[in-house]
Amino acid sequence: MASRERRSDAVANRDGILEAARVELSKSNGAAADLKLHRVAKSAGVGQGTLYRHFPTREHLLAEVYRYELTQLVDAVAPLLAEHPPLRALTCWLQRLVEYARVKRGVMAAIEASAWRDLYSDQHHRLDEALGMLLDRGKAAGQVREEVDAADVILLLGALSRIPESEWDTRAHTIVAVIVDGLRPH
Repeated sequence: MASRERRSDAVANRDGILEAARVELSKSNGAAADLKLHRVAKSAGVGQGTLYRHFPTREHLLAEVYRYELTQLVDAVAPLLAEHPPLRALTCWLQRLVEYARVKRGVMAAIEASAWRDLYSDQHHRLDEALGMLLDRGKAAGQVREEVDAADVILLLGALSRIPESEWDTRAHTIVAVIVDGLRPH
């Protein structure tokens, strides 16, 4: 029984650390260099030893935050499609993607290039599949242009990487609105 409790405590600690890191990254507009591990530990209600036991380096923590954000984004597709018409679901999902992109920018800046390539190649297909599902539903409902695919939208979303941090809050949502307008059939 004690080992089971310890394991559930360890899982709760790990989840708390991830959530605290995600919140701290959001506060710093995704600037991973500004992520203070002692603040993350304090916010999660754990000691620094516990943080380092779960995440031995800043890179490990940032990579896991990235995976967490990606999972949240991918898992949002089905509920959004159940709750909204396809184009509205896609729009809501793309707005969530804006926050994901903010975290991703900070993570990319902080993780070594080789580690980032590994993380990206292991996870990116999930994002493509989620976007593809949203586009397919939109096409089936006549709300999305037939000739558009996930690669097209991802290329357009690349514009997010060119937004200066100081203009992120105003420009990112405008870019998403323009992309959604371009997805509508003529």
